[in-house]
Amino acid sequence: MYYMGYYHLFYQYNPKDAAWGNIVWAHSVSKDMIKWIPLEPAIVPSKPFDKYGCWSGSATILPGNKPVILNTGIMAKNPKPGYQVQNYAIPTNYSDPFLKEWIKPDDNPIVKSTHENVSSFRDPSTAWFNNGHWKMIVGRKHKHRVNSIREASRVWGLTRDFVKWTKAKHTLHEKFDTGMWECPDFYPVSTYGTNGVETLALEGGIKHVFKVSLDATRFDMYTIGTYNTIKDKYFPDITSIDGWAGLRYNYGNFYASKTFFDPVQNRRILWGWANESSTALEDSIKGWAGIQLHQTDATLIKGEMVEINGLTVAQVDVEVTFTFSSLDEAENFDPEWSKLPSENLAMEICGIMGTKQGGLGPFGLLTLASKKLEEYTPVFFRVFKTSDGKYKILMCSDATTSSLKKDVYKPSFAGFVDVDLAKKKLSLRTLIDHSVVESFGEGGMTVITSRDASSGQKRTFVSI
Repeated sequence: MYYMGYYHLFYQYNPKDAAWGNIVWAHSVSKDMIKWIPLEPAIVPSKPFDKYGCWSGSATILPGNKPVILNTGIMAKNPKPGYQVQNYAIPTNYSDPFLKEWIKPDDNPIVKSTHENVSSFRDPSTAWFNNGHWKMIVGRKHKHRVNSIREASRVWGLTRDFVKWTKAKHTLHEKFDTGMWECPDFYPVSTYGTNGVETLALEGGIKHVFKVSLDATRFDMYTIGTYNTIKDKYFPDITSIDGWAGLRYNYGNFYASKTFFDPVQNRRILWGWANESSTALEDSIKGWAGIQLHQTDATLIKGEMVEINGLTVAQVDVEVTFTFSSLDEAENFDPEWSKLPSENLAMEICGIMGTKQGGLGPFGLLTLASKKLEEYTPVFFRVFKTSDGKYKILMCSDATTSSLKKDVYKPSFAGFVDVDLAKKKLSLRTLIDHSVVESFGEGGMTVITSRDASSGQKRTFVSI
């Protein structure tokens, strides 16, 4: 959130070890979201309602410029992963721009689960105001009928004190058999223009985005649709696939994301978490694990591979536009691939084809490449022609070659880029930040974040 001249970032943190457990709300502040000042944790386990951990949640700024935190507390260890309730916290001193100290009032928890599965009820969203009440949603799952699990985000309304919450008669949105919904996010977007939309906006060319983090797949899925403010129901557009094969913010190493509205630049900012590529032992040795995510250009000539001179730095921004005179050399899209799981189709094809030479592709970047190319992370496009005469663009960020180590996390990430190739060109922008390789195809139509699993100084090449 933004408060009194500072951006405030809260995140899950274990101060005792580079592994899961002993979870607190860490807290950092920044003037520009580039240089951050770490502060003492904002919320730590200290009360019966969060004795075993302070899990994810959100911040809302109430009228009068008063921030309040909603988060999940663990009251008991059983049933695993813990008995989950929703709590709130308020600043000790509203005049402190750093908001260094927070109070957890004794009237917590403010929301308890009303169904049998108290271990799958977490991550309250940023609240919004509608029909005289503040509303929030909480992710959950519960058995609806035999052998069927219903995942839902429950709307909660309350009185004006932001403490006495009541459950709505129905869910905001639900979907069968998609796994536990974590970190739900619900916010408005404008149907015209490029400016962000404040969280409380409900009218005037508004659509809503409904996003969940799927625990079963570790993907952040979203749909775009309509929020019926009278019925408190969200309805995805018929063009949005509602499930595992739907749209994803990011087709790589990216999970548990959250947005907030930036009133300074009138935009919505998306934060996400990228877990480690290294082993648990290596995490323990280096003392940290997991990161929060938020120039140099080259002029190319036709050839096989061009090194972008001077890119042996830890951080760099590379943007390349690839053009081609014809689509005639595009490979045929194998009909057998359509039998693969739709939610992982791009990843499966990238794994099958890799970087071996095809017709129109692969072309892209070899990032974080070692001197003799023993290790590198390629980011590239391949263009396929389907049986109906159309074209399918595959974008890959293949971490399998990023390290010679065997016991590390280095999958082949991929997604399709849904653009018209009439202009016969594709753009690729890649931000390299130490171990992070974050790539944007066609201005962000498809985004893939990958973690390099090796170490040492590396170079970047353009393959054309």
